[in-house]
Amino acid sequence: MKRAIETMEDIRLLVDTFYGKVRENPLIGPIFDSVIGDRWPVHLEKMYRFWQTVLFGEHTYYGAPFPPHAQLPVDRQHFDTWLGLWHTTLDQLFTGEKAAEAKWRGDKMAAMFLSKINYYRSRPSTPLS
Repeated sequence: MKRAIETMEDIRLLVDTFYGKVRENPLIGPIFDSVIGDRWPVHLEKMYRFWQTVLFGEHTYYGAPFPPHAQLPVDRQHFDTWLGLWHTTLDQLFTGEKAAEAKWRGDKMAAMFLSKINYYRSRPSTPLS
């Protein structure tokens, strides 16, 4: 049964389920695996803190999410795949305001990241860290 996103356990379920789908996806899974390697537990912990900060306003993530993505070999198709998995996971597990907010924030982040990646690819500058 679907429920609202209310606790850290909910965030963990969302992140773990989502990245399980990412890792199995033939388009984006290999990209994630090549960058993360055997550091998946560290990455997942970072993602728990990121979404805790974004959705609950509890500032446990202190980082710059864009720079690690700046040089990835990705384009719109990769971001569309990421968003499809994100929305599917949220729809599968959750309902309510926080689920809708997570979708909205995912959409905005994907659009911003893609825009910034395209910007830096077309210019001889380096992304700020």
